[in-house]
Amino acid sequence: MTAAHGIKHLVLLGLGRAHIQVLRALADSRPADLHLTVIAPRPQALMSPMVPGFVAGHYTLAQCQIPLEGLLERSGAHFVAGSVAVIDAHAQRVTLASGETVAWDWLGINTGPVMDREKIEAAMPGARRHALFVRPLDGFVHLWPQVLAMATDRPIHLALIGAGAAGVELALAAAQALRAPGVAPGSHVSLLTGGAAPAATLPGPMQVRALRALRRLGVTVIPESCTGLEAGAIQLSNGARLVCDAPLLAIGPQAPAWLADSGLALDDDGFIAVNAFQQSTSHPRVFAAGDVASRADAPHTRDALHAHRAGAPLLANLRAAMAGQTLMPHPPPRRVLQFLACGERRAIGGWGGLGFEGGWVWRWKDQIDRAFVARHAA
Repeated sequence: MTAAHGIKHLVLLGLGRAHIQVLRALADSRPADLHLTVIAPRPQALMSPMVPGFVAGHYTLAQCQIPLEGLLERSGAHFVAGSVAVIDAHAQRVTLASGETVAWDWLGINTGPVMDREKIEAAMPGARRHALFVRPLDGFVHLWPQVLAMATDRPIHLALIGAGAAGVELALAAAQALRAPGVAPGSHVSLLTGGAAPAATLPGPMQVRALRALRRLGVTVIPESCTGLEAGAIQLSNGARLVCDAPLLAIGPQAPAWLADSGLALDDDGFIAVNAFQQSTSHPRVFAAGDVASRADAPHTRDALHAHRAGAPLLANLRAAMAGQTLMPHPPPRRVLQFLACGERRAIGGWGGLGFEGGWVWRWKDQIDRAFVARHAA
């Protein structure tokens, strides 16, 4: 697929938060000489900060989803349902798993986090067969009710592998879900940290509160790594065997395998290296934001807030680049408002060196999340 002569063809790969904001702006004002194509598995997005609330039983799945058909139509986008197999940055072409190819003049990449199952299987033999992978989230949220259903007849033991902020949130959410009416008494959750402190990337005051929340909900913290999985058990790095009914893999995000041979400059972990303009350091017609991107000039954590903040400058610089205008740098904020859901209708918040917690923090987070869904689903 190519654009007509004189028409710029912008391809947006993925429907992450930054691209949703780009679509919103283009729906209000799209240049007449722009042909827009959006490629994603489906015309909707899952609000990832709300997934722990879904697991805990506070939201329905529908409340966590953003239907984007209306926004795609208003922006004049041609939507292609599919997933990437190959990117050729030099030829400016994407090949989808279906075999379809899409050429671009300009490319935006804002795909969600992935888990490289081959690498994980090499490090944890048996993972592909016996573990429930948390990513992609779209798959996990449809399997979670089946996990919870096991606890209606008998107590179950869930084990979360991975103690980053996402793993801690899911452990707390699962512990809360196992307290719900209709769940067999005696079910519990363990958290395997691999020796690191739980939620180690969060500021100290938030870490302290997260540890208290884990104790409050009865989550057992095990400072060991998973070295392998088998039916009904996890092999630990100390040689012990942890019996569990459902091992959930919640390790940090990994780069999509299709980036390796894309020709794009990548960081040491395989993510797209971008500059202060969210622009590829090797291919100026490629821009990226969110989990798939790595700021070479100002490294920061991969989280929803940084992805959200990148949306407006990504749009501005895409527009400027296509018009031959000067790009504007986007310095990541020195401080960001952070939240960690605690399973109950409570949350931990952080701002710089400050930490705070309570039901009011949950309501604040809930209001922000619901407002984003409502604004872009309308």
